[in-house]
Amino acid sequence: MKQDGSIALFHYWNRLRDGRAAPKRTEIEPADIKTLLADTFILEKDTRGEAIFRLAGTRLCAVYGRELKGFTFASLWSEKDQRLISRLAQGAFTSKSVVVITFDGISRNGRENAFELLLLPLDGGVESPRCLGVVSASTKPYWLGADPIIEARIDSVRVVDPDREPTFLKNRPAVSVPTLAPSAAALSSGEPGLAHGRRIRHLVIFDGGRDE
Repeated sequence: MKQDGSIALFHYWNRLRDGRAAPKRTEIEPADIKTLLADTFILEKDTRGEAIFRLAGTRLCAVYGRELKGFTFASLWSEKDQRLISRLAQGAFTSKSVVVITFDGISRNGRENAFELLLLPLDGGVESPRCLGVVSASTKPYWLGADPIIEARIDSVRVVDPDREPTFLKNRPAVSVPTLAPSAAALSSGEPGLAHGRRIRHLVIFDGGRDE
């Protein structure tokens, strides 16, 4: 979690649950999170088993240019991401998973902005599973709220274990991911372990190994 809204809501939820898998939905007091309410939402499972918006904050609805109550959670996302989003919501309902999603929101006029979404399970009983969530914009461009977001595309997903993983994630350094094969420049640079490599299309061949 990097956004202040995500971190604040997580700490509130974590205090309420007090070692349980999730706090009861009746324990959530809107007055306790009044500064976050405009960006928060609650999901519930409908009769078809889909996650739908039971409530959504005013600023969140403004970002999407419509009242979200009653809409399916998956409908906000690109078609290729909808199945994964549905599975993540079901995991929060049934397995009490804590999920952090970073995504790019695409506006009606083709603008893009990065967002972070936090999904927190609530104990509503077997008959009434719920989730509490918040969406935070990484930046707040002038057009946000005037040019509605019409599609969201997942950038990354993380399932957090609140009992084992550190909660102070804001200052966690980014981890660079190396490519599967070194570049041609790296092969010719004489880096350790690469001096004898040669590239053939997308593969790298290293001399040596077994002697006959």
